[in-house]
Amino acid sequence: MHRVTITIETALLDELDAYMARSGASNRSEALRDLVRRGLAQQGAEVGEAQCVGVVSYTLDPSVRALGRRVPQSRQDRHDHTIAALSVPLDHDSAVEIAVMRGRVAQVSAYAEGLFLERGIRHGKLSLIPVQHDVETHTHEGGEPHEHSHLRVRDTF
Repeated sequence: MHRVTITIETALLDELDAYMARSGASNRSEALRDLVRRGLAQQGAEVGEAQCVGVVSYTLDPSVRALGRRVPQSRQDRHDHTIAALSVPLDHDSAVEIAVMRGRVAQVSAYAEGLFLERGIRHGKLSLIPVQHDVETHTHEGGEPHEHSHLRVRDTF
């Protein structure tokens, strides 16, 4: 760790303190580290070949152009990239949906952006988490050695 000194205007410091209270950060240093990591991760998200896990969230009107069938089919078509999906009905005309996807940043971003352009999809947001794909060989309870695939969370892309 290195100690740094910064100068910040009062209004921005008030916003930082409000963020600190909302995020549960115990002090300003922790809040700033979190914000810097997030900012750098978003900046690095332009690296299309980097591996990521993407959380795609949006609202959907399932009656519009058969979105209720087409959106799940679009995830099925990407079954090797889809980790999980959740649909929560909000009322008679809309649901909030969350899809967790993995792959290269360019692939996950293209899926999300294409989805957000659909009529009947609103409030779309994509959050990217930088990961690296590791393959390890080990044993469990004295069994034969075998490979496991793991996604390890990284700080930046």
